[in-house]
Amino acid sequence: MKMFVEPDQIYLHRDFVDFRKSINGLTELVENSLERDAYTGELFIFCNKSKDKIKLLYWDKTGFALWYKRLDKHKFKWPCKINERSLALDTQQLDWLLSGFDVLGHETLNYQSLL
Repeated sequence: MKMFVEPDQIYLHRDFVDFRKSINGLTELVENSLERDAYTGELFIFCNKSKDKIKLLYWDKTGFALWYKRLDKHKFKWPCKINERSLALDTQQLDWLLSGFDVLGHETLNYQSLL
């Protein structure tokens, strides 16, 4: 995905969001729920409950930018089963998310031999 700015960090907000929220409501979530500074240039990703819409919010030094994507036939592979309120992603993982792939991959298995 080509953006106007390269974000320092990318954070996925784990919980689903009421998509009536716009810039002010999402900024409040960033600062209160994620406990992050919304004015740093970091990119924050939000998803609706039906997983067919996402919003990306970032500060670009002149104001907030809000990017919105709606899927018509598919769902985003949203990682809901994480323990933290947010998940840090890299740009490759963001591209995977926007392309319909799972950003977490397979779950780590911890087996132990009986020997």
